[in-house]
Amino acid sequence: MTTIDDLQNEYTDLEFAIDIKTEEAIRTDVLLTFKYDYPESLASIELDTDEFTAVCPWTGLPDLGTLEISYVPNNVLIELKSLKYYLLSFRDVGIVQEHVANRILNDLVTLTNPRSMSLNLTYKTRGGINTAVKANFP
Repeated sequence: MTTIDDLQNEYTDLEFAIDIKTEEAIRTDVLLTFKYDYPESLASIELDTDEFTAVCPWTGLPDLGTLEISYVPNNVLIELKSLKYYLLSFRDVGIVQEHVANRILNDLVTLTNPRSMSLNLTYKTRGGINTAVKANFP
């Protein structure tokens, strides 16, 4: 018969080292843009993915979320394949949920200099708590 102590020992034995990368691993160098032919337009570009993943910086466990990006471009547009590679570079990065949306917003604003941009990052429930982080420019 398995006792509570046996289960606790087995659980403790599950601990193992996870290679958690720092924010320096985020690949802003892969981001590309291309010329926007209608810079006078106030059209809004809406992008979303339900495949965003980073990891908890303390446990290394994955944080999964849906990322929505909305922007009014100025002179350039975000090339989507490069955006996907950029977002994939977060996969093993230890970064708290509350920081990710701001980091992505800052990187994309630097890249595109949009008229406006907003992000909404909604994480799957962890520990019974839902987290949604919204960031805006300007």
